[in-house]
Amino acid sequence: MMRAQIIFGLILAVPVAVLLYLLFGPAFWRWRRKRRRALAPPAGLEAMLNRNVPLYAAMPPELRRQLLSHVNVFLAEKNFIGCGGQEINDEIRYTVAGTACILLLNREPQYFPGFTSILVYPDTFESMDVQYDGLVEVHERTARAGESWHRGPVVLSWGDVIRGVTDPVDGFNVVLHEFAHKLDEQESGTDGLPELHGLDHYAEWAEVLSREYEALHKRAARGTNHVLDDYGLESPAEFFAVATESFFEKAKAMRKRLPDLYAQLRRYYRVDPATWDH
Repeated sequence: MMRAQIIFGLILAVPVAVLLYLLFGPAFWRWRRKRRRALAPPAGLEAMLNRNVPLYAAMPPELRRQLLSHVNVFLAEKNFIGCGGQEINDEIRYTVAGTACILLLNREPQYFPGFTSILVYPDTFESMDVQYDGLVEVHERTARAGESWHRGPVVLSWGDVIRGVTDPVDGFNVVLHEFAHKLDEQESGTDGLPELHGLDHYAEWAEVLSREYEALHKRAARGTNHVLDDYGLESPAEFFAVATESFFEKAKAMRKRLPDLYAQLRRYYRVDPATWDH
C-alpha cells in the first residue's frame, strides 16, 4: 500500500513540477539575470576591455554600461573550456564575453540560448568537413579560426580572437562572426535569417540581403569588394555573419558604400556604430 502511494505521488509530482516550471521558470530566469546585471563588474574587466576590445572604448558611455552588465550574465551562464593545451584565464573570458555581448546591446537579450560551452584552442585548429560528390562521402580536414555548432558549443582560436578584436577596423572578428551564427540559429536554423523585430522587417530583410548577396558575387568576380569579406559567398548564413563583422568594424565604409545593408543591420542590432568614436 505504501509503495503504491509513493509511486502515485511521484506520478503526480512530475506534471506539477513541469507546470510550476512553465509558470515560474521564465520569471525566475529574468529575475536572476536582472540581479546579475545590477552587480558591479568583475575586477579588471573594464581595464581588460579598454586594452583588448577597442570597440568597447569607442561606444557611448550608456552602451558601455549596458555591455558590462550583460557580461556579468554571460560569464555566469557560459563555460569556457581550454583545448589543445590552452589554459583559460580572465583575459580570455573577459575578451570573448565583452566582444560577444556587443551583439546584445539595446535589447532584452536571451544570452545566446541553446548552448553553454565555449571551447578555446591556442591558435588555428583543424576541423573535419564532410562533403558529398554524388554518392561518395568526402572527408577533408580544414584549418579554422572558429566555428559554431548548431545547438552546440562555439569553438574559437584564441590567437585569431586576439588578432581580430584588437584591430577594430579590419573587418575580421571571429567572436562577432561565430556569435552572429548563434543569433541566427534562434529563429529557424542557421540560414541568414535571425529573429527580427516585427513582421514588416522580414520582407525588407529578405529583399535587401538577397540583393546584396548577389551583388557581393559580382564585386568579388571583378575584384572590387572592399567592405565584405568574400567568405560571405559561402552561404546566406555566412553572409550574415560576415556582414555583422563589417557592420561593427567597417561601419562608416558600409554606411557609405552599402547603405541599404547598413540600415537593415542597424535596425536589427539597434545600434549605429558608424557614429562611434573609431
